[in-house]
Amino acid sequence: MSYAHSARTTFANMLGTLDHLVSKTQDAGMTDEVLGEKLTEDMFPLELQFRVALNQVLLALNQVAGKSLPLEEVTYQSLAEIRERIAVVRSHIDRSDAIEWADANDPVDLTLPNGVRFMMSSVEDIQDWIMPNFYFHVTMTYVLLRNAGLNIGKMDFLPFMARHRVVADQ
Repeated sequence: MSYAHSARTTFANMLGTLDHLVSKTQDAGMTDEVLGEKLTEDMFPLELQFRVALNQVLLALNQVAGKSLPLEEVTYQSLAEIRERIAVVRSHIDRSDAIEWADANDPVDLTLPNGVRFMMSSVEDIQDWIMPNFYFHVTMTYVLLRNAGLNIGKMDFLPFMARHRVVADQ
């Protein structure tokens, strides 16, 4: 399995997690005010956790899949808008073909907004930069929603695992 195939599958699964979490938030009757939730004063609010998670997927597609997709820069105003943006990013993943991704050893030159520069291979970019950041921000959305009172558990973080569940004979 190529790194591209693996990354695409992981992105699809975890974008599904984000959508599931937003759906549960809406179903629980939580308002858009939840988007301002933080654990500490110096951390990103929930809205920005969603936005940065989606941007990790877009960065991956731009850096190694030959895309030129704009990053999510405008503050999300509602849970409904977040679901729409997740759907758009999911469609970009669905339309990206693993065979179009850069070779695993092709170089990626990444300079952060603070000027820190990294040189690495395409596979290292995905495994060492993109995926850890993506998971971090997806996890923060889960934590912030749970802290805000949403009744969620581990399987809400891994809803895609339901397809692998084995049901015992009764």
